[in-house]
Amino acid sequence: MPHSNKQVVSFFLTTKCNLCCDYCYNREEREKIVEQTLSFEIAKAGIDLFFSENISRHIRFYGPGEPTQEIKLMKQIVNYAYIVAGDKLTVELQTNGIFAEKDRDWLLNSINIMWISFDGEPDVHNAQRHFPDGSPTSPHIEKNIQWLVSHKKNKNFIVGARVTITDKNVERQKSMVDYFNNLGVMYIWSDPLFPSVGIIPAYSDKIKMDEFRFNMDRYVDTYIEATQYAKEKGVFYGSFLTCNFDGKTNKHCRACTPVPHFTPDGYISACDLVTFGENAYHMDCFVYGKWNEETQSFDFDEKKIKMLQNRSTDNMEHCKSCNVKQHCGGYCLGEVMNETNDMYGQKTIACRAIKRLYNGIGSSDTPFPYMHP
Repeated sequence: MPHSNKQVVSFFLTTKCNLCCDYCYNREEREKIVEQTLSFEIAKAGIDLFFSENISRHIRFYGPGEPTQEIKLMKQIVNYAYIVAGDKLTVELQTNGIFAEKDRDWLLNSINIMWISFDGEPDVHNAQRHFPDGSPTSPHIEKNIQWLVSHKKNKNFIVGARVTITDKNVERQKSMVDYFNNLGVMYIWSDPLFPSVGIIPAYSDKIKMDEFRFNMDRYVDTYIEATQYAKEKGVFYGSFLTCNFDGKTNKHCRACTPVPHFTPDGYISACDLVTFGENAYHMDCFVYGKWNEETQSFDFDEKKIKMLQNRSTDNMEHCKSCNVKQHCGGYCLGEVMNETNDMYGQKTIACRAIKRLYNGIGSSDTPFPYMHP
């Protein structure tokens, strides 16, 4: 099932975060704003809006901070969604895995799909994802995962790993599969590192681009080996570059639908990389709605919606003759916009990698067990 078919309403709960990750894609944004949290009023209206226009009953919690830092608000939103959707509701959470023991029971009983941002073996993970004082986070995450796995029983619940691949772990993807397998994590999605989103767009930030280092060719080589290795062990190991390999599509992701992501400052974004509506700068094309306090409803920018919907491989010159286009969809619009300033632009490093992966592992008629976070 193509990634664009993941019709889900997302809530960017809060800017609060209990970690200090070296490669955080929006740290620059969060450091420059006053701490903000999504209002329950807007979240309720967002649920009503999404459920009234979409057959999906899937809700999702995401950044820009750590969602479990506002667990009371998360509980309110889930409870309201259950009132509206009933037993059809499914709940997804992307978390850094650092949540309190007292919250484990609720998370296990209320979340269906939990993706933990976890970069593999402790020496790698702790070097990249640590507490503000530099102390390691992996012991805490391991304890939470082991508790969830051991208490899961017959509940409709999975815990998976969402891994950022950097130069520290690109050569260790097979051993990473073993590490997660030993923890009881059977589903893994990896994302290759990309330039962060800041006030200055990546395409014009020479310092950022000169300092950015990632060997995509090596990632492809080691991923192909690791995904076959994982399959032999009964572990699913996916890549953001292959998220459309289980179907055919002319759109890469839900940003081109678009489906709503409600921001802490009261806007509607189409993309996970655009977590604030106010001053979205070069990523403003993704901000297509705003909460109107006077009317108690959302105002929409229909022009932006049509622009997003028109972005497909049918309208992209570099895609027209590509034999992999129906299993790619033009690649991630957020990354492309940040790095090229062109909705129809090309991220050539990703294009080459996707073609190599397609030649190396091919597509599948069997839908992935869980879609990319």
